[in-house]
Amino acid sequence: LHADVSPLELTIEHRETEKLIKASGVPSVILRNGWYTENYTAGIRAVLHHNAVIGCARDGRISAAPRQDYAEAAAAVLLSDADQAGKTYELAGDEAFTLTQYAAEIARQTGKPIAYHDLPEADYKAALIAAGVPEAFAGVFSDSDAGAAKGALFNNSHALSRLIGRPTTPLSASIADALSRASVA
Repeated sequence: LHADVSPLELTIEHRETEKLIKASGVPSVILRNGWYTENYTAGIRAVLHHNAVIGCARDGRISAAPRQDYAEAAAAVLLSDADQAGKTYELAGDEAFTLTQYAAEIARQTGKPIAYHDLPEADYKAALIAAGVPEAFAGVFSDSDAGAAKGALFNNSHALSRLIGRPTTPLSASIADALSRASVA
């Protein structure tokens, strides 16, 4: 989101890519996908094992959506009869959530006592590395969580839902899907 002004480390390469695309002179449209719900739900087994969600986002609101929603938006832009050249879309989920709310939804759906534990950024990064996440990715995730605490993962434009012609997939549905995959695998 907002790659042109975002403080997140992850946006540096996005900002540079956008500059190169614009400098090429090729007609283009920029889709700035927000955070993916799967960035959290991919770790749902660990959450269930430890009865905890960890992060460093404090009470920052995260406007995430699943990859499928973003893919549908890309298809809608590609298939649109309207001229899309030069447009930039800030795409994000309709329903922003905090990690406390994320943990509470997992608890509600599983009946297990799941809580969110907010850590200092360095401790969160260290915990990710200790869990086997490569250091570079741990840095991106901890920086992004810290950015969420400052509003960097929040957007209420509803551009994504307008492009796909329906509300974005709610967090509760993404969690239910992840829980069904966690129990089968």
